[in-house]
Amino acid sequence: MTNTNIAQTNIAMWSGPRNISTAMMYSFGNRADCVAWDEPFYGFSLKHRGHDHPMREEIIAANECDWEKLVQTCTAPTSKPIFYQKHMTFHMEPGFDRSFALKLSNAFLIRPPEEVLASYTQKWADASLRGIGFVQQAEIFDMVANHLGFAPPVIEADQVLANPRETLTKLCGALNITFDEAMLKWTKGPKSFDGVWAPHWYNAVWQSEEFAAPTHKTIVLPAELQKIADQARPYYEKLKAHTL
Repeated sequence: MTNTNIAQTNIAMWSGPRNISTAMMYSFGNRADCVAWDEPFYGFSLKHRGHDHPMREEIIAANECDWEKLVQTCTAPTSKPIFYQKHMTFHMEPGFDRSFALKLSNAFLIRPPEEVLASYTQKWADASLRGIGFVQQAEIFDMVANHLGFAPPVIEADQVLANPRETLTKLCGALNITFDEAMLKWTKGPKSFDGVWAPHWYNAVWQSEEFAAPTHKTIVLPAELQKIADQARPYYEKLKAHTL
């Protein structure tokens, strides 16, 4: 039941794949004042594009796949003051109006393209520039920045991992909400707000209780993946210039 007497902050966290987006969702979802929603447009994207993702039919069956209904829910109030939405930028299909994001409090989570691709191709062999979401992330960032007249908050994964308290405090400040100590730790295992796809993708984060320390490995990509990383680099650097 929606409480219409509370001040509502609907947060859209825009990320590409193989970032710390699920850990970020667990961080916000651990707040008593927050409702979390895992990848609202995943089912829509699968149904619209026909990709053969793991658990494709289960995901479509378990989730709303109508764009307008999804937009309506994203922008609606919930039973708690904070509505955290973990959005994958590559779910924003061409031809659909993204301007609903202008009604939300937007933030952007980035990671170097080489690191994204090295992790992505361990789970999914078919990599492409649009498939890793950097282009769409920059497009959404520009739309929001042009609307606001200033850059919305951007955080880098390693910033969060290296100093979660400081980075999350800055992020909360930029989103006009109060930092909560509960964001620093959560319980192991599945969460009530996990998407139905979680058993395939979330094995590692289910073993976590907090943000892990960053690791810095030398990444050498095959030539075809390095080409994609090079194409993604300008979009990544564009947002990196605005990190908190």
